[in-house]
Amino acid sequence: MGVLSRLYTGVPHLLAKRCIPAAATYTTRHSSSSSTDLKTVLGEKVPAFQQEVAAFRKEYGDAKVGDITVNMMYGGMRGMKGLVTETSVLDPNEGIRFRGYSIPECQEKLPKAVGGEEPLPEALFWLLCTGDIPTEAQTKAISKEWADRADVPTHVVTMLNNFPATVHPMAQLSAACNALSTESLFSKAYADGVKKSEYWQYAYEDSMNLIAKLPTVASIIYRNLYRDGKVAPIDPDLDWSANFVKMLGYDNKDFTELMRLYLTIHTDHEGGNVSAHTCHLVGSALSDPYLSFAASMNGLAGPLHGLANQEVLIWLNKVHSEHSSFTDDELKEFVWETLKTGVIPGYGHAVLRKTDPRYMVQREFALKHLPDDPMFHLVSQLYNIVPDVLREHGKAANPWPNVDAHSGVLLQYYGMTEMNYYTVLFGVSRALGVLSSLIWDRALGLPLERPKSMSTEGLKKLVGASK
Repeated sequence: MGVLSRLYTGVPHLLAKRCIPAAATYTTRHSSSSSTDLKTVLGEKVPAFQQEVAAFRKEYGDAKVGDITVNMMYGGMRGMKGLVTETSVLDPNEGIRFRGYSIPECQEKLPKAVGGEEPLPEALFWLLCTGDIPTEAQTKAISKEWADRADVPTHVVTMLNNFPATVHPMAQLSAACNALSTESLFSKAYADGVKKSEYWQYAYEDSMNLIAKLPTVASIIYRNLYRDGKVAPIDPDLDWSANFVKMLGYDNKDFTELMRLYLTIHTDHEGGNVSAHTCHLVGSALSDPYLSFAASMNGLAGPLHGLANQEVLIWLNKVHSEHSSFTDDELKEFVWETLKTGVIPGYGHAVLRKTDPRYMVQREFALKHLPDDPMFHLVSQLYNIVPDVLREHGKAANPWPNVDAHSGVLLQYYGMTEMNYYTVLFGVSRALGVLSSLIWDRALGLPLERPKSMSTEGLKKLVGASK
């Protein structure tokens, strides 16, 4: 599907003019190239897409796509259309689509590991970059390339090993990504005067190198903080997730499958969330991908973004500690008591208005692999109770569970009980989304982001509220 079809969604008068259907129908698009080199495939796609966007902007550059209200400006820019992101689109009533594919469709169509049932993150990265479903050979090529690029410079390892245990895992991850900027090919090329049309190629190289190194960096952080500090070497015959699990020190095929699922579904969630927007914003200054991603991770570390699954698990443990087996009526009363002083962690979403599809695939995983786990029973019981309570309460626009309502319970079941570390896993996954998007930012030559801000006094004058 071309950019016109994606960008015209929700703009009926433009759709009518160009006869483009408002509801796009996606069919399976297998890679149009037989090459197993992702950069080569991107090189074939970039020029045509650049021309498509240029033609679209030339004809419709002055077309209005929405109105901005005062409440939007004070309310976190919610609902404001202000970004173009090619890799994924979040529909309030449908959930996330990666290049047009829903999560169940990705589970069905993306290549899997031999003997596995969950999609490989490598395959999703190919999809995010190209819009095409990769072949098994193309997916294996990404696994091999990331294994080959995984070495972490000595100065970064030394820095991580010297951090005291009081440094939060996310602070360590961000620091490591900043320190990896010494390896940036983008920064070197920019200093050497590379043509703007070639920026994307160096952003691609940095992004591939960073994604390849992240499991090793994340494993060093985990093993230093919670284990003996020793990290197993990369196995070139394993996929990205399997290597990550091995380096973390786990040996469980079901946990490896969970990690493949986890690292796939947390990759991207449109361009307006804090981590995605931060990477895009910092990257617009032509900061290299290492620095842009480090900034993204500082946003992800916030309690209103990436720390949410940790807060959910804390609340679930509190519920479970007070009574190991609630009746539905008792649990409903507990939920009401919680609402008197706060919110129900893991429920609601800034955009979604239905159960998060990422929650549902984790629930399906749990039903298959840990159906008798007491904490999963509690999560399931809450799923049947909380939405009705929130609807009766009347203050939640979306009473349904989001991705964070489930992920912590799954990690805990397989022995990863260190909640402070969970956001690092989220960050490793999110790299695939924000960096594939950053590559396209540079390919499309997107400029420095610089929206106009106003003071309250100026805004009052503008809307005629000042006397």
